[in-house]
Amino acid sequence: MRSSVAKLAVLAAAVVLFSVASGNAFAASTVPASFPAAGELNVDSLVARAAPTKDARKVLVLRQFRKDYRRQVVLALKSRLGADGKPWLQLNLPMRPNGTLGWVPASALDVHATKVRIAISRSARKLNLYQGSRLLYRTTVAVGRPGMETPVGNFYVTARFVPDNSFLGVFAFETSAYSRLTDWPGGGVVGIHGTSLPQLLGQAVSHGCVRMSNEAASFLRRYVPVGTPIKISA
Repeated sequence: MRSSVAKLAVLAAAVVLFSVASGNAFAASTVPASFPAAGELNVDSLVARAAPTKDARKVLVLRQFRKDYRRQVVLALKSRLGADGKPWLQLNLPMRPNGTLGWVPASALDVHATKVRIAISRSARKLNLYQGSRLLYRTTVAVGRPGMETPVGNFYVTARFVPDNSFLGVFAFETSAYSRLTDWPGGGVVGIHGTSLPQLLGQAVSHGCVRMSNEAASFLRRYVPVGTPIKISA
């Protein structure tokens, strides 16, 4: 009996080693169970390409660390076997134009299925926070004024921080979205943040950012991690 168990253990170990050598076990460990999935790079730099092959057009070079020294977080939308027979992930890229997608080898990332998501309606001036289909929180927001509209589309949270500028309220989220001009440091990037002017909530008054009450910003601070998907609708 002991001899049989020992033989089975050796056989199992051999199968695992074979799987690793052939790439199968590694591939299975680098593809998340569901999408969207967020996480970080496990390489110094990574080229996102127009198709899941190393010969495809370069779309964007991602760095493990951003210019502000925060870790680069990515959002994966789906997976596919590439021309090399290995899994690739399609990313929602934080760049202009909004909605740009790119493919990267799954082995270069460590991503996991997201748990919450944000939905923003420009016309209703509402932000909803969901966990699956369950509504966790709803709040009134201010959005971009005519000519500087908050962009519509699918984005994600790229960073979180306590602002130095009180105009941005008690807490702020940087997103992967870009507008013509925003109040965000450096301009162009759309932020979701608190405000020092709560009387303007419910209006289209910003340069593209989404403003909310400081109470709402504090709530989202507790529940919204970097990598959270965002859908902005008209």
